[in-house]
Amino acid sequence: MAEFPQTPSFTGFNTPSRIEADIVDLAHEGTIPQGLNGAFYRVQPDPQFPPRLADDIAFNGDGMITRFHIHDGQVDFRQRWAKTDKWKLEHEAGKALFGAYRNPLTDDESVKGRIRSTANTNAWIYAGKLWAMKEDSPALLMDPATMESGEFATWGGKMKSMTFTAHPKIDPNTGNMVAIGYAASALCSDDCAYMEVNPEGELVREIWFKVPYYCMMHDFGITEDYLVLHVVPSIGSWERLEKGLPHFGFDTTMPVYLGIIPRRDDLKQEDIRWFKRDNCFASHVLNAWQEGTKVHFIVPEAKNNMFPFFPDVHGEPFNGLEAMSHLTDWTVDMASNGEDFDSITQLTDTASEFPRIDDRFTGKKTRYGWGLEMDMKRPVELKGGSAGGLLMNCLFLKDLETGKEQHWWCGPVSSLQEPAFVPRSKDAPEGDGWIVQVCNRLEDHNSDLLIFDALDIEKGPVATVHIPIRLRFGLHGNWANAEEVGLLETEAA
Repeated sequence: MAEFPQTPSFTGFNTPSRIEADIVDLAHEGTIPQGLNGAFYRVQPDPQFPPRLADDIAFNGDGMITRFHIHDGQVDFRQRWAKTDKWKLEHEAGKALFGAYRNPLTDDESVKGRIRSTANTNAWIYAGKLWAMKEDSPALLMDPATMESGEFATWGGKMKSMTFTAHPKIDPNTGNMVAIGYAASALCSDDCAYMEVNPEGELVREIWFKVPYYCMMHDFGITEDYLVLHVVPSIGSWERLEKGLPHFGFDTTMPVYLGIIPRRDDLKQEDIRWFKRDNCFASHVLNAWQEGTKVHFIVPEAKNNMFPFFPDVHGEPFNGLEAMSHLTDWTVDMASNGEDFDSITQLTDTASEFPRIDDRFTGKKTRYGWGLEMDMKRPVELKGGSAGGLLMNCLFLKDLETGKEQHWWCGPVSSLQEPAFVPRSKDAPEGDGWIVQVCNRLEDHNSDLLIFDALDIEKGPVATVHIPIRLRFGLHGNWANAEEVGLLETEAA
């Protein structure tokens, strides 16, 4: 009998769902734009079995991929497991075999040395494949139409890095997918790989370098010439794993680095510029770009750690107020001779995370950014349903050119999941399109898909699509046009 722990990670809205489903033509209110013809993919951690240990963090659940196929004014729903090696081994055993988050010392002996990926962090479309990603392992390739799971992407062993990012970027100039792999040589190592994959799905570049210290490097930015990598002290070590501590812990005494890494085949360690600043927390990246000799890097920055389940290494309690993040522009000047930042500028008083742009402009100066706002002044009747426990209750639009902002509140008993931008056409101006995102209905224990006009979010969703099952908190997702994923002529059976 599957008996899950009666803890926050496994109860309430975060009770494991474990549902694979197909539902044609979901009920909806409003008007689904006729111009939408494609699919929105997103992923949620959803444990197949109760944890091997007494409890677990939400980030350790198995990947469950959801696809919303939007066409002809309707939405069709499909949900499937990302069937990783971990999923298959545990499915056969009928129980959990892998232990704590990123701690192989807690695994059953029968799975020692196997790829531990849960494929639960991003659902990404590229080169005709659905990439189910977890940054501690290679990406799992799936069929975007049938959603059947395939093999891990290692290019027949050509990729030497043991890991592949969960936040790749598409270079709009070359069409290449840019990625990193941290802990590339071994768990807790300071080796990092910079990789590029071409539009045909071939690995065309893999260059290794070292970072100032091992830590979670969840996201990064690119510009036309550089890979831009922030090194923030959510640190880990084998000593922590041997003690049974959480893999990562935050160290408020360590500096933060920004690496400016030339994107070229002859890259050497000495070509990398490392700029240094005081301690802060930053995980996701809105965008990066070059202006003359300066590199801009826009991140939600918090004074302190945002992850209560990766606690302070010095034993300090989690500080919710200091965990609130604000969009901030980190600027460095490549013409300088030192390691100091040129400037650090907070761009808004609005607290937000899960930043997104119109991805067609990745690495270029962008005007618009969307995200999940944490507005603690709004009424709240129920909490929960978000990745870090923080209440993400508003959709937020920032105009970086004029400074203007828009905010849409989802109500006192709901919370929001990451937005994704859908362009109106391939050559539409920046921001001309729609936002799609999942909304958690915390009291009713179900979910809705919301569709907004991207530059007029304050008027509310133009369509609300009702999902008759509860989607657990999700991490990341992306849109793909119908022709990119084999959904143009026929709906996958």
